Amino acid sequence: MKALVYHGPGEKSWQDVPDARVRESTDVVARVDTTTICGTDLHILAGDVPAVTEGRILGHEAVGTVTEVGDAVRGFAVGDRVLVPAITQCGRCEYCQRGMPSHCQTVGGIGWIFGHLIDGTQAESVRVPYADTSLHAVPDSVSNEQAIFLADALPTGYEVGVLAGRVRPGDTVAVIGAGAVGLSAVLTTGLWGASKVIAVDSDKFRLQTALDFGATDVVEAGADVVSDVVGLTDGLGVDVSIEAVGHPETLRTAAAVVRPGGTIANIGVHGVPVELPMQDMWIQNITLTMGLVDTVSIPTLLKMVGSGRIPAEKMGTHTFTFDQIDQAYDVFANAAANSALKVIITGS
Repeated sequence: MKALVYHGPGEKSWQDVPDARVRESTDVVARVDTTTICGTDLHILAGDVPAVTEGRILGHEAVGTVTEVGDAVRGFAVGDRVLVPAITQCGRCEYCQRGMPSHCQTVGGIGWIFGHLIDGTQAESVRVPYADTSLHAVPDSVSNEQAIFLADALPTGYEVGVLAGRVRPGDTVAVIGAGAVGLSAVLTTGLWGASKVIAVDSDKFRLQTALDFGATDVVEAGADVVSDVVGLTDGLGVDVSIEAVGHPETLRTAAAVVRPGGTIANIGVHGVPVELPMQDMWIQNITLTMGLVDTVSIPTLLKMVGSGRIPAEKMGTHTFTFDQIDQAYDVFANAAANSALKVIITGS
Protein backbone atom coordinates (compact mmCIF):
# COMPACT_ATOMS: atom_id res chain seq x y z
CA MET A 1 0.00 0.00 0.00
CA LYS A 2 0.97 3.66 -0.17
CA ALA A 3 1.18 6.09 2.74
CA LEU A 4 2.54 9.51 3.68
CA VAL A 5 5.76 8.88 5.62
CA TYR A 6 7.59 11.33 7.87
CA HIS A 7 11.34 11.49 7.23
CA GLY A 8 12.39 14.15 9.70
CA PRO A 9 11.67 17.89 9.99
CA GLY A 10 10.37 19.28 6.71
CA GLU A 11 10.56 15.91 4.95
CA LYS A 12 7.70 13.61 3.95
CA SER A 13 6.88 11.37 0.99
CA TRP A 14 3.92 9.43 -0.46
CA GLN A 15 5.51 6.03 -0.89
CA ASP A 16 5.12 2.26 -0.83
CA VAL A 17 5.02 0.72 2.65
CA PRO A 18 4.09 -2.72 4.02
CA ASP A 19 0.34 -3.38 4.10
CA ALA A 20 -1.48 -2.66 7.35
CA ARG A 21 -2.40 -5.94 9.07
CA VAL A 22 -4.04 -7.24 12.22
CA ARG A 23 -1.41 -7.73 14.92
CA GLU A 24 -3.54 -8.18 18.04
CA SER A 25 -6.89 -9.92 18.46
CA THR A 26 -8.57 -6.59 19.28
CA ASP A 27 -7.39 -4.91 16.03
CA VAL A 28 -9.18 -4.21 12.80
CA VAL A 29 -7.74 -3.01 9.53
CA ALA A 30 -9.73 -0.39 7.62
CA ARG A 31 -9.35 0.89 4.09
CA VAL A 32 -9.05 4.67 4.36
CA ASP A 33 -11.74 6.25 2.20
CA THR A 34 -11.43 9.79 3.57
CA THR A 35 -8.86 11.57 5.70
CA THR A 36 -7.74 15.12 6.43
CA ILE A 37 -4.81 17.18 7.73
CA CYS A 38 -4.60 18.67 11.22
CA GLY A 39 -2.51 21.56 12.47
CA THR A 40 -0.72 19.00 14.62
CA ASP A 41 0.59 17.38 11.43
CA LEU A 42 2.22 20.70 10.53
CA HIS A 43 3.81 20.84 14.00
CA ILE A 44 5.19 17.33 13.43
CA LEU A 45 6.67 18.33 10.09
CA ALA A 46 8.27 21.34 11.75
CA GLY A 47 10.03 18.98 14.16
CA ASP A 48 8.01 20.13 17.18
CA VAL A 49 6.90 16.63 18.28
CA PRO A 50 10.03 14.60 19.06
CA ALA A 51 8.01 11.47 19.89
CA VAL A 52 7.26 11.15 16.17
CA THR A 53 10.23 9.32 14.71
CA GLU A 54 11.43 9.00 11.14
CA GLY A 55 9.49 6.39 9.18
CA ARG A 56 6.17 7.10 10.92
CA ILE A 57 3.03 7.26 8.76
CA LEU A 58 1.29 10.56 9.48
CA GLY A 59 -2.36 11.36 10.19
CA HIS A 60 -4.86 10.70 12.98
CA GLU A 61 -8.32 11.09 11.40
CA ALA A 62 -10.14 8.81 8.97
CA VAL A 63 -13.40 7.43 7.69
CA GLY A 64 -12.99 4.00 6.20
CA THR A 65 -14.29 0.53 5.48
CA VAL A 66 -13.32 -2.47 7.61
CA THR A 67 -11.35 -5.04 5.59
CA GLU A 68 -10.04 -7.35 8.33
CA VAL A 69 -11.00 -8.03 11.95
CA GLY A 70 -9.15 -9.61 14.86
CA ASP A 71 -10.53 -12.71 16.57
CA ALA A 72 -11.63 -10.79 19.68
CA VAL A 73 -13.51 -8.02 17.84
CA ARG A 74 -17.27 -8.28 18.37
CA GLY A 75 -18.71 -4.92 17.38
CA PHE A 76 -17.48 -4.61 13.80
CA ALA A 77 -17.35 -6.77 10.68
CA VAL A 78 -15.76 -6.65 7.26
CA GLY A 79 -17.59 -4.09 5.13
CA ASP A 80 -18.65 -1.78 7.97
CA ARG A 81 -18.19 1.96 7.40
CA VAL A 82 -16.41 3.42 10.41
CA LEU A 83 -15.05 6.62 11.87
CA VAL A 84 -11.48 6.34 13.14
CA PRO A 85 -11.12 9.06 15.80
CA ALA A 86 -7.96 10.82 16.89
CA ILE A 87 -8.15 9.16 20.32
CA THR A 88 -7.73 5.41 20.86
CA GLN A 89 -9.06 3.88 24.08
CA CYS A 90 -8.77 0.50 25.72
CA GLY A 91 -11.95 1.15 27.71
CA ARG A 92 -10.59 -0.51 30.84
CA CYS A 93 -7.75 1.54 32.36
CA GLU A 94 -8.37 4.08 35.11
CA TYR A 95 -8.46 7.05 32.75
CA CYS A 96 -10.80 5.39 30.25
CA GLN A 97 -13.09 4.47 33.14
CA ARG A 98 -13.07 8.12 34.24
CA GLY A 99 -14.10 9.27 30.76
CA MET A 100 -10.61 10.55 29.97
CA PRO A 101 -9.36 8.25 27.18
CA SER A 102 -7.03 11.03 26.07
CA HIS A 103 -4.77 9.61 28.79
CA CYS A 104 -5.39 5.90 28.17
CA GLN A 105 -2.65 4.04 30.01
CA THR A 106 -2.87 0.88 27.97
CA VAL A 107 -1.99 2.52 24.65
CA GLY A 108 0.95 4.51 26.03
CA GLY A 109 -0.34 7.09 28.49
CA ILE A 110 -1.89 9.27 25.80
CA GLY A 111 -4.86 8.41 23.62
CA TRP A 112 -3.47 10.19 20.58
CA ILE A 113 -1.36 7.42 19.07
CA PHE A 114 -2.12 7.53 15.30
CA GLY A 115 0.64 9.36 13.44
CA HIS A 116 2.34 9.82 16.80
CA LEU A 117 3.24 6.56 18.52
CA ILE A 118 1.96 4.19 15.81
CA ASP A 119 1.38 4.49 12.07
CA GLY A 120 -1.43 6.83 11.13
CA THR A 121 -4.33 7.38 8.78
CA GLN A 122 -2.83 9.26 5.83
CA ALA A 123 -2.51 5.94 4.08
CA GLU A 124 -4.51 3.57 1.92
CA SER A 125 -5.17 1.37 4.98
CA VAL A 126 -4.74 1.68 8.74
CA ARG A 127 -4.52 -0.74 11.67
CA VAL A 128 -6.85 0.28 14.50
CA PRO A 129 -6.07 -1.11 17.98
CA TYR A 130 -8.89 -1.68 20.50
CA ALA A 131 -11.44 -1.43 17.73
CA ASP A 132 -14.51 -2.26 19.80
CA THR A 133 -13.93 0.65 22.18
CA SER A 134 -12.37 3.11 19.73
CA LEU A 135 -14.21 2.93 16.41
CA HIS A 136 -17.65 4.40 15.66
CA ALA A 137 -20.09 3.04 13.10
CA VAL A 138 -21.11 5.79 10.66
CA PRO A 139 -24.88 5.92 10.06
CA ASP A 140 -26.26 6.16 6.53
CA SER A 141 -27.48 9.69 7.28
CA VAL A 142 -23.88 10.93 7.66
CA SER A 143 -21.57 11.22 4.64
CA ASN A 144 -17.83 10.59 4.72
CA GLU A 145 -17.30 14.31 4.08
CA GLN A 146 -19.27 15.11 7.23
CA ALA A 147 -17.98 12.31 9.43
CA ILE A 148 -14.29 13.08 8.89
CA PHE A 149 -14.56 16.28 10.93
CA LEU A 150 -15.92 14.33 13.90
CA ALA A 151 -12.59 12.52 14.22
CA ASP A 152 -10.91 15.52 15.88
CA ALA A 153 -11.87 19.13 15.06
CA LEU A 154 -15.55 19.11 16.02
CA PRO A 155 -15.14 17.12 19.26
CA THR A 156 -12.20 19.35 20.23
CA GLY A 157 -14.17 22.57 19.77
CA TYR A 158 -17.17 21.09 21.54
CA GLU A 159 -15.53 19.25 24.44
CA VAL A 160 -12.52 21.46 25.23
CA GLY A 161 -14.32 24.69 24.32
CA VAL A 162 -18.09 24.57 24.81
CA LEU A 163 -18.42 21.83 27.42
CA ALA A 164 -15.32 22.71 29.45
CA GLY A 165 -16.31 26.37 29.22
CA ARG A 166 -19.72 25.49 30.68
CA VAL A 167 -21.71 27.40 28.08
CA ARG A 168 -25.31 27.73 29.26
CA PRO A 169 -28.56 29.15 27.83
CA GLY A 170 -28.36 32.91 27.43
CA ASP A 171 -24.59 33.09 27.79
CA THR A 172 -22.39 35.44 25.81
CA VAL A 173 -19.39 33.70 24.29
CA ALA A 174 -16.22 34.95 22.59
CA VAL A 175 -14.24 32.57 20.39
CA ILE A 176 -10.70 33.88 19.92
CA GLY A 177 -9.45 32.35 16.68
CA ALA A 178 -11.77 31.27 13.86
CA GLY A 179 -9.74 28.43 12.42
CA ALA A 180 -11.19 24.93 12.12
CA VAL A 181 -11.32 24.24 15.86
CA GLY A 182 -12.56 27.72 16.75
CA LEU A 183 -15.28 27.40 14.12
CA SER A 184 -16.18 24.01 15.58
CA ALA A 185 -16.78 25.77 18.88
CA VAL A 186 -18.91 28.37 17.08
CA LEU A 187 -20.94 25.61 15.40
CA THR A 188 -21.68 23.86 18.70
CA THR A 189 -22.30 26.77 21.09
CA GLY A 190 -25.86 26.86 19.79
CA LEU A 191 -26.48 23.40 21.24
CA TRP A 192 -26.37 25.01 24.69
CA GLY A 193 -28.36 28.12 23.84
CA ALA A 194 -25.72 30.86 23.79
CA SER A 195 -27.42 34.18 23.11
CA LYS A 196 -24.39 35.91 21.60
CA VAL A 197 -21.33 34.35 19.97
CA ILE A 198 -18.51 36.73 19.06
CA ALA A 199 -15.81 35.41 16.72
CA VAL A 200 -12.42 37.13 16.77
CA ASP A 201 -9.78 36.69 14.07
CA SER A 202 -7.44 38.72 11.86
CA ASP A 203 -8.60 37.00 8.65
CA LYS A 204 -11.69 38.42 6.92
CA PHE A 205 -12.54 35.12 5.22
CA ARG A 206 -12.62 33.32 8.55
CA LEU A 207 -14.76 36.04 10.10
CA GLN A 208 -17.30 35.79 7.28
CA THR A 209 -17.24 32.02 7.65
CA ALA A 210 -17.86 32.38 11.38
CA LEU A 211 -21.06 34.27 10.60
CA ASP A 212 -22.08 31.47 8.25
CA PHE A 213 -21.40 29.00 11.07
CA GLY A 214 -23.65 30.79 13.55
CA ALA A 215 -21.65 33.63 15.12
CA THR A 216 -23.84 36.62 15.93
CA ASP A 217 -20.96 39.10 15.79
CA VAL A 218 -17.39 39.27 14.52
CA VAL A 219 -14.45 41.40 15.61
CA GLU A 220 -11.29 41.84 13.58
CA ALA A 221 -8.22 41.42 15.77
CA GLY A 222 -6.28 44.61 16.37
CA ALA A 223 -5.29 47.15 18.96
CA ASP A 224 -8.90 47.68 20.10
CA VAL A 225 -9.98 44.04 20.15
CA VAL A 226 -10.66 43.93 23.91
CA SER A 227 -12.77 47.08 23.99
CA ASP A 228 -14.57 46.00 20.81
CA VAL A 229 -15.56 42.64 22.31
CA VAL A 230 -16.51 44.07 25.71
CA GLY A 231 -18.51 46.76 23.95
CA LEU A 232 -20.74 44.05 22.47
CA THR A 233 -21.64 42.86 25.99
CA ASP A 234 -22.91 46.12 27.52
CA GLY A 235 -19.47 46.62 29.02
CA LEU A 236 -19.65 43.47 31.17
CA GLY A 237 -17.44 41.06 29.26
CA VAL A 238 -18.40 37.58 28.08
CA ASP A 239 -19.53 34.67 30.22
CA VAL A 240 -17.27 32.24 28.35
CA SER A 241 -14.08 33.07 26.50
CA ILE A 242 -12.76 30.29 24.24
CA GLU A 243 -9.13 30.53 23.10
CA ALA A 244 -8.51 28.53 19.92
CA VAL A 245 -5.14 29.75 18.63
CA GLY A 246 -2.38 28.78 21.05
CA HIS A 247 -0.43 32.04 21.22
CA PRO A 248 0.37 33.92 24.44
CA GLU A 249 -1.28 37.10 23.19
CA THR A 250 -4.53 35.37 22.24
CA LEU A 251 -4.82 33.70 25.65
CA ARG A 252 -4.25 37.07 27.28
CA THR A 253 -6.99 38.50 25.05
CA ALA A 254 -9.30 35.71 26.15
CA ALA A 255 -8.54 36.58 29.77
CA ALA A 256 -9.14 40.29 29.18
CA VAL A 257 -12.63 39.92 27.72
CA VAL A 258 -14.18 37.56 30.29
CA ARG A 259 -16.42 38.95 33.02
CA PRO A 260 -16.17 38.23 36.78
CA GLY A 261 -17.38 34.73 37.46
CA GLY A 262 -16.75 33.71 33.87
CA THR A 263 -14.73 30.90 32.32
CA ILE A 264 -11.73 30.88 29.98
CA ALA A 265 -11.65 27.63 27.99
CA ASN A 266 -8.24 27.16 26.41
CA ILE A 267 -8.27 24.91 23.34
CA GLY A 268 -5.13 26.23 21.67
CA VAL A 269 -1.94 24.17 21.67
CA HIS A 270 0.69 26.31 23.42
CA GLY A 271 4.35 25.73 22.70
CA VAL A 272 5.82 28.43 24.95
CA PRO A 273 5.07 29.69 28.48
CA VAL A 274 2.27 32.23 28.90
CA GLU A 275 2.19 34.92 31.55
CA LEU A 276 -1.33 35.77 32.74
CA PRO A 277 -2.42 38.65 35.03
CA MET A 278 -3.24 36.43 37.99
CA GLN A 279 -3.12 39.46 40.27
CA ASP A 280 -6.29 40.65 38.53
CA MET A 281 -7.91 37.33 37.72
CA TRP A 282 -8.05 35.72 41.15
CA ILE A 283 -10.30 38.34 42.66
CA GLN A 284 -12.70 38.12 39.70
CA ASN A 285 -13.50 34.45 40.34
CA ILE A 286 -12.29 33.43 36.90
CA THR A 287 -12.11 29.75 35.96
CA LEU A 288 -9.43 28.60 33.49
CA THR A 289 -9.80 25.21 31.80
CA MET A 290 -7.62 23.38 29.28
CA GLY A 291 -7.01 19.91 27.97
CA LEU A 292 -6.69 17.33 25.22
CA VAL A 293 -9.87 16.14 23.52
CA ASP A 294 -11.31 12.80 24.68
CA THR A 295 -13.69 12.35 21.67
CA VAL A 296 -16.34 10.97 24.06
CA SER A 297 -18.87 13.33 22.44
CA ILE A 298 -18.67 11.62 19.03
CA PRO A 299 -21.91 9.58 19.45
CA THR A 300 -23.81 12.77 20.30
CA LEU A 301 -22.23 14.72 17.46
CA LEU A 302 -22.97 11.93 14.98
CA LYS A 303 -26.65 12.21 15.87
CA MET A 304 -26.59 15.99 15.54
CA VAL A 305 -24.85 15.84 12.17
CA GLY A 306 -27.18 13.11 10.93
CA SER A 307 -30.23 15.16 11.87
CA GLY A 308 -28.89 18.25 10.12
CA ARG A 309 -28.49 20.17 13.38
CA ILE A 310 -24.73 20.53 12.81
CA PRO A 311 -23.69 21.16 9.17
CA ALA A 312 -20.26 19.54 9.51
CA GLU A 313 -19.72 19.52 5.76
CA LYS A 314 -19.14 23.28 5.87
CA MET A 315 -15.74 22.60 7.43
CA GLY A 316 -14.31 21.23 4.18
CA THR A 317 -13.22 23.90 1.71
CA HIS A 318 -10.88 21.91 -0.56
CA THR A 319 -10.90 18.32 -1.80
CA PHE A 320 -7.94 16.25 -3.02
CA THR A 321 -7.11 12.63 -3.78
CA PHE A 322 -4.24 10.70 -2.22
CA ASP A 323 -2.01 11.31 -5.23
CA GLN A 324 -2.51 15.06 -4.59
CA ILE A 325 -1.58 14.89 -0.92
CA ASP A 326 1.47 17.16 -1.29
CA GLN A 327 -0.77 19.81 -2.85
CA ALA A 328 -3.25 19.34 -0.02
CA TYR A 329 -0.49 20.02 2.53
CA ASP A 330 0.60 23.14 0.63
CA VAL A 331 -2.94 24.51 0.63
CA PHE A 332 -3.52 23.73 4.31
CA ALA A 333 -0.14 25.11 5.39
CA ASN A 334 -1.02 28.38 3.62
CA ALA A 335 -4.64 28.46 4.71
CA ALA A 336 -5.10 32.23 4.74
CA ALA A 337 -3.76 32.68 1.22
CA ASN A 338 -6.01 29.87 -0.03
CA SER A 339 -9.15 30.67 1.99
CA ALA A 340 -8.89 27.17 3.43
CA LEU A 341 -10.37 25.72 6.59
CA LYS A 342 -10.02 21.94 6.39
CA VAL A 343 -9.03 19.84 3.40
CA ILE A 344 -10.69 16.56 2.46
CA ILE A 345 -8.48 13.81 1.05
CA THR A 346 -10.12 10.82 -0.57
CA GLY A 347 -8.85 7.45 -1.63
CA SER A 348 -9.98 7.87 -5.22
